[in-house]
Amino acid sequence: MRSRLLAALLASACFVATPALAQTLKVALASEPTAVDPHYHDLTPNNALAQHIFDGLTTQDEQQKVKPALATSWSNDGKNTWTFKLRQGVTFSNGKPFTAEDAIFTFCRTLKNETKITGSFADVTGNFASVKAPDPHTLVVETKQPEPLLPTLIGTVGIISAGLAKHDQISFDLAGNCGVTGEWPTLTSFNDGSAAIGTGPYKLKSYVRGSAIELERNDTHWAGKQPWASVRFVPVTNAGPRLAGLIAGDYDVIENPAARDLGRINNDKRFATVITPSTRVIYFQLDVAREPSPFVKAEGDKNPLKDVRVRRAMSMAIDRDAIVKRLMDGAAQPAYQFLPTGMFGTLPNPPVIKYDPAAAKKLLAEAGYPNGFQITLSATNDRYINDGQITQAVAQYLAQIGIKADVDAMTRAIYFPRRAKKEFSVALGGWGSGTGEAASFLRQWPATPDAAKTIGGSNYGGWQDAEFDTLIREAIQTLDDAKREELLRKAGARALEGAAFIPLHFESTIWASKAAIKVTGRADQFTLAMSMQPNP
Repeated sequence: MRSRLLAALLASACFVATPALAQTLKVALASEPTAVDPHYHDLTPNNALAQHIFDGLTTQDEQQKVKPALATSWSNDGKNTWTFKLRQGVTFSNGKPFTAEDAIFTFCRTLKNETKITGSFADVTGNFASVKAPDPHTLVVETKQPEPLLPTLIGTVGIISAGLAKHDQISFDLAGNCGVTGEWPTLTSFNDGSAAIGTGPYKLKSYVRGSAIELERNDTHWAGKQPWASVRFVPVTNAGPRLAGLIAGDYDVIENPAARDLGRINNDKRFATVITPSTRVIYFQLDVAREPSPFVKAEGDKNPLKDVRVRRAMSMAIDRDAIVKRLMDGAAQPAYQFLPTGMFGTLPNPPVIKYDPAAAKKLLAEAGYPNGFQITLSATNDRYINDGQITQAVAQYLAQIGIKADVDAMTRAIYFPRRAKKEFSVALGGWGSGTGEAASFLRQWPATPDAAKTIGGSNYGGWQDAEFDTLIREAIQTLDDAKREELLRKAGARALEGAAFIPLHFESTIWASKAAIKVTGRADQFTLAMSMQPNP
């Protein structure tokens, strides 16, 4: 029935005259941003939306190569000090000139933002020992520890205007509230638009959760005008309605049509598709520290997840190839480490995690659980591609080795705050490397948190390994690329041995569009109006 309906829709599209390219670009999102606030949550949909409204000092192209943005150049003294030369003649959307003061105010706000989810962006600015402005267009950042990736990391922080708060002289003095004498801008003030003042290529017109996000072009943007006078993002979490809306002409571009529909779409000349491999690994994070754990039921209130043999058994019980072929329709790759092989700091030949239920059962018995135990798999149902279905499939695989796994899938707006409070025992996650290096995942998730949360900010499962911590801490401070890569490989191997994180697969991202629009796919999975151009 579904295939006949789709065929009918595609056929009917052939009889509809192609309208002239509209000044408004209409995009259907598979996953909705949870806030306009650029510092609220380090989440791909949020970061993608933020790039429309707020520039960073640097940016990344579709292959994650770092490029100038509000900073035109940067240099390092070989140790802890970076100097950024800022772009002159840039103004915020309210007409206020951009200067180094705004950057300092922004960095302070990431550390003073009481409404943020967990340590979002504090992993970047928490390493700042000082930030000074010798003149309005020069910024000197001294880090507590050497940070070889600072030009990349600093670009993830959207710059906001110091005019959003009452202040005296702005300085990177956290104890003195950075010179701010009034209230810091809040999540609510960004979402209602009053604080959504950036230097980006678009301005916020309206943000209505669950309905639509409306942007209008910033005609004074320093890089020139975008081709779209306005952009409308609409959240449509189900792939069927997204595709139907594209065919009906309601949307110009859609995220992630079902892979099984690609052949039919590509056979119609009115439409086009782009498939781009991403760095996003989908994985489960296990609570390996608490006993008892909130969603684990085992004899004597024990937490079996504390035993590495149990964790390895769970990983061996999952048929990654079947998930990729059947659930992802081939638009993914099985994951045996946390970043695709060949990228900086990855293992050149990671050991394949073979699907072996018999060996998994044997490991469970050796660990003292021959009859298994009961757990709950917690997951989103509207964030990652097929996230709810993937979790159900994993539950069925675990049942084959005697682990009774219930599934609790929920909207991401509920899920992420609960996960940040460490409410789950086994939690689904997805992480795309913002730097193109293995350090991105390893420093954020498996590392033991430091006081400033510059590393380990998302270590909700409590895994700790002294050897791993030594390796990752040294790696992220090593400026020599060859030495850093070797340290990252050793750290990655150690994290895989610990099995507190079970990698499943790497997503590929699919966009479908009207043929009149050219979409450039991005490895970071960002859906950007700036990556969509009218076809000549």
